[in-house]
Amino acid sequence: MSQLDALRGQIDHIDAQLTALFLRRMEVTEQVGRWKQANGVPVLDAAREQEVLAKKAALTDDPARKDDVIALYEAIMGISRRQQRKLLTESGNGDYQRVCAALRAARPPLERPRVLYQGEPGAYSDEAAGRFFGETVSRSHVATWEEVFQALKCGEADYGVLPIENSSTGSISQVYDLLAAYGHCIVGEQTVKVDHCLAAPAGARLDGITTVYSHEQGLLQCADFLKGRGWTCVPRLNTAESAQFVARSGRADRAAICSPRAAEHYGLEILAAHLNANDCNYTRFVIVSPVPERRPGSDKVSVLFTLPHRTGSLHQLMTTFAVNGLNLMKLESRPIVGRSWEYRFFADFTGDLAAPGMDGVLLELTQSAEGFRVLGNYPAAREG
Repeated sequence: MSQLDALRGQIDHIDAQLTALFLRRMEVTEQVGRWKQANGVPVLDAAREQEVLAKKAALTDDPARKDDVIALYEAIMGISRRQQRKLLTESGNGDYQRVCAALRAARPPLERPRVLYQGEPGAYSDEAAGRFFGETVSRSHVATWEEVFQALKCGEADYGVLPIENSSTGSISQVYDLLAAYGHCIVGEQTVKVDHCLAAPAGARLDGITTVYSHEQGLLQCADFLKGRGWTCVPRLNTAESAQFVARSGRADRAAICSPRAAEHYGLEILAAHLNANDCNYTRFVIVSPVPERRPGSDKVSVLFTLPHRTGSLHQLMTTFAVNGLNLMKLESRPIVGRSWEYRFFADFTGDLAAPGMDGVLLELTQSAEGFRVLGNYPAAREG
């Protein structure tokens, strides 16, 4: 037997002892759960858990191992809470009651919606709207993202289509902030591949171009193609608006970096295609509604929350996802205006809130956070 095999044998022996002790511990925590059930005591006692973690960390004198011990017992206590929740029916706090009420009031998707997006016809947002709702859907456009939220609030539209993340350049923080400010819901998502082309008025030639217009991200994403050509690059509001501007100018020395859809919409000729430096470039759009909805196949959940200022508060909440087998897909933080160095968190995770056991997950999440809101439960996009 090699030294490695001998060491693995020792680990197996220790693990057998740990497993036996863990099972004994779970028997005792079940008894604790039954006592709580009989006496009307909630499962989570955050102050008690912090005391327990501090005592467990004090069991070792090795500073490098204290955090490991805490992480171990956070996971064990998370499993214990899940076990006890199967025994108890809790009414929950105000956040939990509001979440449950919103989920009960969720409407089915509208059959003839009024859809609004930011940008010009032919923009990637326009394409996302057409893909999600169908090209025949009634849709209109506004100049800014906030105008979309305002229109939803005033009842002038049923759904808004907004970019929230790009696979190359990351999250779009302004949209996250607007979701928090307006209290609207996410009811779906659509991914669109960003496939830039160089488009110009009919008769233009590549060697005659002097000025190129696009959104600043479009220019950045096509930097390899633009490099060394000596063209003047001018950033504009968005790619579709750039195509519109070039088409209206009618000048053969001007071109726009835009989508093929925008080029066709504005009657431009494509002089060069597939200009992205990154061929795997997708933008994820969210479908926003002023009220929650329930769509078939919902398997993704978006939430926002704030946390108490205490050691391990984020880790404690993250443990809830792990012990319940939920895949945390994204975690985003945004500063809270007027509260220096305090943050609001946005998270996406897998799950169907109507599935058995998810009420317990929601209850624990609302108890771990200071403020908690479900933005939406909807089918995850399958592209990109």
